[in-house]
Amino acid sequence: MKFLLGKKIGMTQVWKEDIVVPVTKIKVGPCVVTDIKSEKRDSYNAVQIGFGEKKEKNVNKPQKKEFKDLKFYPRYVRELRVEEVGENVKKGNIVDIDSFEVGDKIDATGWSKGRGFQGVVRRHGFAGMPKSHGTKDQLRMPGSAGAMGPARIFKGKKMPGRMGNDRTTTKNLEIIEIDSENDILFVKGGVAGANSGLILLRGEGKLKFKKEEDKKQEEVKQSDKNENNKDKGKEKRSEIEEEKKEKKEDNEK
Repeated sequence: MKFLLGKKIGMTQVWKEDIVVPVTKIKVGPCVVTDIKSEKRDSYNAVQIGFGEKKEKNVNKPQKKEFKDLKFYPRYVRELRVEEVGENVKKGNIVDIDSFEVGDKIDATGWSKGRGFQGVVRRHGFAGMPKSHGTKDQLRMPGSAGAMGPARIFKGKKMPGRMGNDRTTTKNLEIIEIDSENDILFVKGGVAGANSGLILLRGEGKLKFKKEEDKKQEEVKQSDKNENNKDKGKEKRSEIEEEKKEKKEDNEK
């Protein structure tokens, strides 16, 4: 199983041939392996990954001791169980967007927006009372709560109460597009949670772990590409300016 942490940016739409597809933009990774759980030591196999960064003044002493081998303090830490931890997986390895591909089916887990205390009409979709003559102050009331015989309310009864702010998983979402330069996934459909909320992505397949050195080399290559693109852009601009000057001279003649 492959997994990754990210932040929800918002929703937009993408053209796929002649069809408009509603998508959710999620900025993912890079995540760092903060700890590895083995069956010998911990009686189960799991990989712990960290995402984001936290200021040192906001980190307590136990966390400072736990993350002393890393060069930063992760803001979010999540642990996911795996069947087997490979030998190449080590603390400090990096997991990024390269683990996912276009067309992958993933499950997205987030915390839904909190709606506060709501009535039964909004919370459970009750129809309410008939809007006819004789109905007074009862339009959005829940009605009878049950028989008088038991003299109590049964567990699970649909009643008014707190709505939202629940851990919600949306399954079988398709990855429509990937922006590798900005680490953004375009996922078909909606994902629970507000913008900038933490999202956990899970899917079938193997994780691709990278060393910190490999990540630095990729960043250097990317910066070189950007510089080359800038140089090419400058050359094109100079060519266009020269052409404009030549046209002006020809017009004056």
